[in-house]
Amino acid sequence: MAKQLLYTDDARKKLLSGAEKLAKAVGITLGPTGRNVIIDKSFGGPTVTKDGVTVSKEIDLADPFENMGAKLVNAVAQKTSDVAGDGTTTATILALAVYQEGLKIITAGANPMAVKRGIDKAVETATRHLNDHLTRKLSKKEEMEHVAAISANNDPAIGKLMADAFEKVGKDGVITVEEGKTSQTELEFVEGMQFDKGYISPYFAINNPDLKCEFEDAIILIYEKKISSVRDLLPILQKAAESRKPFLIIAEDVESEALAVLVVNRIQAGLPVCAVKAPGFGDRRKAMLEDIATLTGGTFISEDLGIKLENVQLSHLGSAKRVVVDKESTTIIDGGGDTKKIQERINQIRTQMGQTESEYDREKFSERLAKLTGGVAIIRVGAATEAEMKQTKARVEDALHATRAAVAEGIVPGGGTSLLRCVKPVTDLAKTLADDERLGAEIVAR
Repeated sequence: MAKQLLYTDDARKKLLSGAEKLAKAVGITLGPTGRNVIIDKSFGGPTVTKDGVTVSKEIDLADPFENMGAKLVNAVAQKTSDVAGDGTTTATILALAVYQEGLKIITAGANPMAVKRGIDKAVETATRHLNDHLTRKLSKKEEMEHVAAISANNDPAIGKLMADAFEKVGKDGVITVEEGKTSQTELEFVEGMQFDKGYISPYFAINNPDLKCEFEDAIILIYEKKISSVRDLLPILQKAAESRKPFLIIAEDVESEALAVLVVNRIQAGLPVCAVKAPGFGDRRKAMLEDIATLTGGTFISEDLGIKLENVQLSHLGSAKRVVVDKESTTIIDGGGDTKKIQERINQIRTQMGQTESEYDREKFSERLAKLTGGVAIIRVGAATEAEMKQTKARVEDALHATRAAVAEGIVPGGGTSLLRCVKPVTDLAKTLADDERLGAEIVAR
């Protein structure tokens, strides 16, 4: 298809028209008293939403030049969603206002680059004023409730649920939102470090009516490779038996004669032992095993580090006050790791999380953080219909993002009043600037 070309005022007017059409649809959802938008889907039922970025993403205009304008403003909403998690409608409306005012003065002959410099300086001044004079940290659970409730369209039930979740897992904890099976929205908390791998053989849980392995004051072997040879496993198995402590083995796999020996010892000798497969795969598996080693105070047994399985001593093993293993998951509670080393590991993961641009990787880093800091909260959203389920789930996710941002960065006065209080410092800045830069700063002040 041949490219269409458009220049100067004609191009700017088309871009503005597209931005205005998108902002009008998104602006309806602004604030806690905003209205819902219904979006038709090519498959399934329509989606009811009050989330600005969700509306923004669905807009596709027929005119290609108008569509470009709409997509530029959509990028603002998307970036706000990625960084802050909420406030996408406000960002969209502000972006349109800056573009409208900027277009007027550029049409009148102002230098676009000078105007942009003025806008940048004004934004920097406003941001600094917000951080230094208007932002304060959350100090009470009630404040968390208010933030979450307002973000969820003034729903106090969601606010209370979110505050309870954050109180349990803390600011670094993982809170996941899932579709529930009933009409009630419920909160479930998983204590300790849990990963989605259960026992390798059900015979490990044969003496428990609940089909679980539950160990108190356990020692833990964290091994990188498969274990198949009895000769390699026997030395540490004998040491573990002599210590009279329950023994958990985490490895890539335990198979053949090594598995048979463990099962026989469990059934016939009553030895408290259980083997589970390591979580994840590839580099992520290695990282998670190192996390477990840090949490439990053990050594990650890897031949890359020069440690062979037959040479493992009790001092290489980790420990935990309690371990629960069922057929689908393993939970390690109150690991014996050094608090300082655990904190160093947490800081390392945070650094990696800040450096990645992949949303998937960021999510996985967040999960690892939660496992190290002590728990995962699961909110199961209940509703009577599919449309209600989607809409409620979206509101809960909005509340989660807003509360997480508030806990991390603090809160400011709402209702746009914090932006009004930035007008004076930006106006004062504009007076110090010359010519077109001053006009750019005045756009932000308005």
